[in-house]
This record gives sequence, C-alpha cells and structure tokens, in this order.
Amino acid sequence: MILTINGGSSSIKFALYETAPLLEKTVSGELSGIGTSHANLVINKVKQKLAIPVSDYPSAITCLLGWLEEGNSATTVTAIGHRVVHGMKRTEPRLITHEILAELKQIIPYDPDHLPSEIQLIEAFQKHFTSIRQYACFDTAFHQTMPLVAKLLPIPRRFEKQGIRKYGFHGLSYQYLVKELENVAGKKIAHGKVVLAHLGSGASLAAVFKGKSIDTSMGFTPAGGIPMSSRSGDLDPGVSWIMLKTEKLSPGQFNHLINHESGLLGISETSGDMATLLAQEADDNRSAEAIGLFCYQVKKWIGAFTAALGGIDTLVLSGGIGENSPLIRTRICDDLGFLGIELDEKRNADNSLIISKDKSRVPVYVIPTDEESMIAQLVNKMIDS
Repeated sequence: MILTINGGSSSIKFALYETAPLLEKTVSGELSGIGTSHANLVINKVKQKLAIPVSDYPSAITCLLGWLEEGNSATTVTAIGHRVVHGMKRTEPRLITHEILAELKQIIPYDPDHLPSEIQLIEAFQKHFTSIRQYACFDTAFHQTMPLVAKLLPIPRRFEKQGIRKYGFHGLSYQYLVKELENVAGKKIAHGKVVLAHLGSGASLAAVFKGKSIDTSMGFTPAGGIPMSSRSGDLDPGVSWIMLKTEKLSPGQFNHLINHESGLLGISETSGDMATLLAQEADDNRSAEAIGLFCYQVKKWIGAFTAALGGIDTLVLSGGIGENSPLIRTRICDDLGFLGIELDEKRNADNSLIISKDKSRVPVYVIPTDEESMIAQLVNKMIDS
C-alpha cells in the first residue's frame, strides 16, 4: 500500500492505494477544521468519531496516526507520499532525507502557510514509521518547464540570486488534469493549446502546450494571481506599501492579511466560500461584487493565456468551484464566444464531462482533480524505478 498525505494549514487529506495488480484507491479521508470546534474526520465520505480533540496541528497528526494504527492500515504501508507545496527548482519527486528536510526548513519564509505543517507531518511520520520510505512530491515541479520570460520578476537581479522568481503552484493538480484530459479526449487534444483552471478555495490557471506548463497565474507564492477564498491574488506594490504604513503592520501581520483576510472574504466581509456567497448575492451587494470580481479575473486570465499560447484549443475547469458550480462556469464563459467558447446550458447544469455546445470551436471540459492519485502515481513510479 502507498499512503498519500496532502497537508494544508487547517486540514489533512489522505488516501491508501493498493499497488498490485493495479494502482487502486481503497481508502480516502480528510481531517478538516483543525484547531476549531468543528474538526471532523471523514473516511470514505463517512464521518468518524475523533479519537482525541483536534485543537492544533500536532493533535491532528496524533489523531491520524491513531486511526492508521487502529485500522491496521499502517502494517500494509510500504511507502508514503507527501504533497509539498514549495520545492524551489525541484523537477521530480524526491526520497525524503535529512538534506531534503533541511532544504525545506530553509525556505519556510517562502511559504509560511504550508511548509511548517507539511514538515511537521513528515517528521511525525518519520518518527512513527522509522522503516518506511517517504517521498516529497512538489507542487512547483510541473511549472519548471515555463520559459524564462514567464519566470522572471521585474525587480533587481540580486533577488533572483536568492531564488525569488515566479514558481507557480497547483502543479500536482495540473499534472493529473493533463493525464486525465489525454485519457478522455486523446493525446492530440491534451497536447494542444490548453488552458487549465483549478478553481477552489485556492485558485489558479495554467497555460499548457504539448502537456507542459508555459505559464501560470500564481507567482512566487500561492497568494499571487486571481483573488481566492481569502487570498488577495495580485496586488499593486503601492497598495501593499500603504497598507503596511497606515496600519503599521509587521511582516507576519501583512502575510496574514493577504492570505487569510483578503480575496472573496475581504470583499464580501462575510465569507470566502463561493456557495455561501451565491446564496447571499441577491440580498447582499458585497457578496455579488466578490463573485463578480472572481469571475472577471478568471475570464481575464483565460484571455491572457490564450494570447500566451497563440490561441486556445481546449478549456478545462476543475477544483471545488470549477467542478460543482454551473452558475460560476456560465459567468466565466459568458462573452468568450470570440474565442470559440460556447456553453451548452443543459450539459453545464448536468455537470457533464463536456459542457460546451457541439458547434463550439473550443471544447470546455469539467474534470474533477485528484492530487492524491497523482502523488500515488509518482511514488509508485519511484518505487518501481
């Protein structure tokens, strides 16, 4: 069995995969609401009783380890794969060694919202399962193929020497979506000019050609690009300066502001959850404005990446919002007829695989993403090699 771990700041997604005769998911689960009174453990879509109160990340890890031991799942695990959000210039998964861990600790300032919890998970599993190999699968790896012009930031070159450039994220999701697009539509379509949109609590888009990333909306950190649930997306540096100055914010406070108080939450002042905002928009202008900005920015990035690709052959929508909200998909694709994008109302409402009209020059696919599956595939490949 391969165990996959996808640790976020307030949740841990995990899954178990049999490796023979074929790679197959047998268990999936999520420990969510870590540090709140609403913490939940869900296994195969069934809510489980928490073994201990999950008041912080260490107790969440203890709870997860307890579940593995209680169900005897730990005895069958031969490898563990971790999603690691930031991997600097790593292009492939790596066996986790003391050197890799030291490297990750060194770049914590680059992603203080994900790396600390991911490192905690790795170290806890190392301590608990001393003989099981663990692998790091990097979210930034998929975007290493971007050309230099897409990676450069318009700041003095001395910062580039410190590793400050555009990296891009959601790479495991995009890698999975490219493979799935090839499975459902064929290699010719998957290797054409494709715009992928991972639209969830964290959201980004990627321009892909011949199955490789040529650009993406997120930048040096996952806070860049389009507005998200509570992340700002791209900001004019002058706005940052005024915010720091007028509110006398420390670097830590500013980081919290743009990652946890901004985006849809900041604009609506009520929620960063798209379903909640849609339910409120008829009676709340701020909710309507937050939704409007989100759809407008996604539409703009589709246009920008069409220009970067020199055209568009296929659009793929994914992530929690992209997979489950026909209304948001409609608003994003409205007025994109000039690109050859025309949605079919019934197919869209039914969450069909293809939601565009037959006459639409550009097919629009809705493909559920599965980062855990991609981690398992990568780790299985590492084991076989």
